[in-house]
Amino acid sequence: MTISCGVDGKARCFGNKPGQEFYAAYHDNEWGIPVHDDRHLFEMLILEGAQAGLSWETILRRRDGYRAAFHNFDITKVAAMSDDELELLRQDERIIRNRLKIYSARKNAQAYIAIQKEFGSFDRYLWSYVDGAQIVNHWKSFKDVPVTTAISDAISKDLKKRGMSFVGSTIIYAYMQAVGLVNDHVDGCWRAP
Repeated sequence: MTISCGVDGKARCFGNKPGQEFYAAYHDNEWGIPVHDDRHLFEMLILEGAQAGLSWETILRRRDGYRAAFHNFDITKVAAMSDDELELLRQDERIIRNRLKIYSARKNAQAYIAIQKEFGSFDRYLWSYVDGAQIVNHWKSFKDVPVTTAISDAISKDLKKRGMSFVGSTIIYAYMQAVGLVNDHVDGCWRAP
């Protein structure tokens, strides 16, 4: 699969179709760029979990809704959400209204806080899996990009052991791409390493 150019003439891994300018902006300004802010790392973890079984584009289109529903991803506030608050979100059309995904945000926030206490920050915990340095790949095409790796397997296994859900290895590898633990921009992409 050869990458194509967007309406602006830039070759990208994704986000090139007319009407996908927001998706192109995500590709250009977030995907594969290292993140070290714990609030942003939490946001992306919750969004990646919400994406399970859906397209990433679907979740990105609802991102503002998720921010409103989950206190702008304030980890402490999400961890303290009541069952009543979570049940109300099942009526919120701005987000995916799957009960398990909604409740996982609170459960994952509580586990996230425990990790922060143990390691000093979630950032320190997460980046320790790659020795603090981004993994830079050089794929010929997007079909060559894996959906899981030994590292995503290890992170997934540990997060599940700590009580998180919607953190399977495929979700975690997508998360690693989203927060820049790995750079999978393919050859020919203007963001390729």
